[in-house]
Amino acid sequence: MRTILCLRAFTPEQQAAVRSAAPNETIVFGQASELEDRDYLEAEVILGWDAKVKDIALREDSKLRWVQSWSSGIDSLPLDLLERRGILLTDASGVHARSVSETAAAMMLGLSRGIVSAVRNQREQRWESPETLAEMNGGTVAIIGAGEIGREVARLARAFDMRIAAVSRSGRSVPEADVVYDTAGLDDALREADYVVNILPLTDETRHLFHAERFAVMKRSAYFINVGRGATVRTDDLVAALNQGVIAGAGLDVFEQEPLPAGHPLWAMENVIVTPHNAGGMTVRNNERLIRLFASNLGIYLSSGPGKLRNLVDYGKKY
Repeated sequence: MRTILCLRAFTPEQQAAVRSAAPNETIVFGQASELEDRDYLEAEVILGWDAKVKDIALREDSKLRWVQSWSSGIDSLPLDLLERRGILLTDASGVHARSVSETAAAMMLGLSRGIVSAVRNQREQRWESPETLAEMNGGTVAIIGAGEIGREVARLARAFDMRIAAVSRSGRSVPEADVVYDTAGLDDALREADYVVNILPLTDETRHLFHAERFAVMKRSAYFINVGRGATVRTDDLVAALNQGVIAGAGLDVFEQEPLPAGHPLWAMENVIVTPHNAGGMTVRNNERLIRLFASNLGIYLSSGPGKLRNLVDYGKKY
């Protein structure tokens, strides 16, 4: 009998969904403070992550064979160690598409329609409007990273009659896009965009992909939205581009250093929205989608073997 360890708090309904996928296995629900070391050592499958997973469940004498991440981004996990131990890793790709895409759309609207400055003016009871406002309607959005989240951003952008340029690693067709570029065409997509939405994972290829030269390619009226990974952007170059008017503004949910340090220039910029890496936060619906994904994968793992798991991470690509 296998032990399946599910970290974080689960509702009775969520526990029942997991149990229904593995009725003959031992399933343990709890958070680190509630669990014994032996729970980690005995677990063959773990849903979630905490410090004890690395310290205990990755030991040579543990039974761990598969980790299901709560997050779509897995760059913070010890990928080399997981690969060396031969442990399968699946991410939560697709689970957060709705919430992350809504955050991207909110940032686009907030910047273009002057909501950012209006909220700040409201605190000071100042009746003042920006000199110019923009419209998303009829504009072009460049979606950098055309996976599940990117396709959802494209779907929302259609409601504003926007033109959609997508950039994907392969350049293969994206049904929701008007034009698709591979990574070699990134600068072409940036040149035509009124809004650039970065949804890339962090890999060796994407680290600091957005730097001074890339911002210089963009329109001076363009807005940069980052709901991907903070280290895909060279932060000092972004700050300089914003200060010098190279681009019009930015909406940022992720940062190279998190939390964003007190006193950092981005906090005070009038043309910047800062959110605390919560675009993919575990909303009620995200939790439901994650449990459905895990329960489905658990059934596959127990009946068909690990080779058919959904969202299986390729350690060579790091996503």
